[in-house]
Amino acid sequence: MRRLAIALLGLAGPVAALALAAPPATAQTTTTSPSAPLATTSTTTGTVRVEQASGLLDAVLVHEIEQSITAAERTGAQALIIQLNSKGAVVRRVAIAALAARIHDAKVPVAIWVGPSGSRALGLSGQLLGAAAATGIAPGSRVGHFGEPLVVPGGAALQLGASADMLRTKTAGAVDARKLGVVRNTLKEETVPTLRSMVNALNGLSYQGRTVVTTEVVPAADGTTQTRLTNALVLGKLGLVAQLMHTAASPPVAYLLMVIGLGLLLFEFFTAGVGVAGVVGAVCLVLSCYGFGALPVRGWALGLLIASFVAFAVDVQTGVPRFWTGVGIALFVVASLWLFRGLSLSWVPLVAGVGGVLLTFLSGMPSMVRTRFATPTIGREWMIGTMGEAVTWVDPEGIVQVGEGKWRARTNRATPIAAGDRLRVVAIDGVTLEVEPEEGAARDHRERRPAPAGT
Repeated sequence: MRRLAIALLGLAGPVAALALAAPPATAQTTTTSPSAPLATTSTTTGTVRVEQASGLLDAVLVHEIEQSITAAERTGAQALIIQLNSKGAVVRRVAIAALAARIHDAKVPVAIWVGPSGSRALGLSGQLLGAAAATGIAPGSRVGHFGEPLVVPGGAALQLGASADMLRTKTAGAVDARKLGVVRNTLKEETVPTLRSMVNALNGLSYQGRTVVTTEVVPAADGTTQTRLTNALVLGKLGLVAQLMHTAASPPVAYLLMVIGLGLLLFEFFTAGVGVAGVVGAVCLVLSCYGFGALPVRGWALGLLIASFVAFAVDVQTGVPRFWTGVGIALFVVASLWLFRGLSLSWVPLVAGVGGVLLTFLSGMPSMVRTRFATPTIGREWMIGTMGEAVTWVDPEGIVQVGEGKWRARTNRATPIAAGDRLRVVAIDGVTLEVEPEEGAARDHRERRPAPAGT
């Protein structure tokens, strides 16, 4: 049991780390003024809104960006900045094309900042740069791998510069992106290192017949001048539930959730009752199914992944890794490597998934099963003929108490046993006991008593 717990915790650790690495979820709007620290206030006219978009663009993020544009238009914001860090999109091309048109045709200028340092704007996510009124990129960030150009509804032209063809298969750094015309703003500097710098880059921008004003020059106490923001920054992020769904739709998280969920449910199947492992496994499985529904998953690879756990289950009940364990490992490795179409798992989730499964089904689960059948007080031979008590109705299967342990059991010759009745173990089939009533032995199945409702 201890080895099994270590193996399952080893799988759960990377999921927690990947979830914590996502942008923190919040359901509130945070506003900062040019001279005041961050504080929670209401949105006011003339603000500059900022929306964070991190990770693959899925339905949750696309909807959030569209809602942010609508909110900026409704409140009369000076501009909306999308802080982008995305390696691609998992929604259909038509959804990204519609989003690009929404950005291009917004009543307020929508800018995209690829930041902070080290961020990415790749694939269809990167093509959104061509629909923005202004763009900026932080040092160390890259854009490119755009693929085929989007067909944007309404004829909105994507302004990706003369480099668009080159960047279909290549990427460019911050300096090169500015030179190639992918990045466009009012600053002379080639990079935009911070969010405040991006706000400065919007100052003086001409948009739909008006000039955007985001900064002003004021005298300093030492007689010099300094530039300060004239607008409050309103920071928007995904809410708690939306962030959970967005995180579950990340390939490594969805993969590890599926592995943990199947492993915990298999563990629960070979133990008596429904415990914490079963509940946690079911939750993980539900979240992973949502993630797989949003991601481009190969059906045959998902089938192999599930089949691998069926193969593991064949040998788990024997307590010794044998032929089917080897089959399960081979199926699991193949499924893990080719699970996602157009996306690849990094070595961290692959090592965690494959290593955790090897540890669990070569050591943890077999040890658990052997322990149940090899304790000093309850052994395989000693249990036959031993008396016990039914914990639930055994009709034809249920839970019984034999000695100090609870076991799955089924009635011998389909004889029902009521909860609380005494019984005798007559045989053992894998990890399931075959039992019969203490008195009366096997009645004919036509005389079976119906179990009370709710048992």
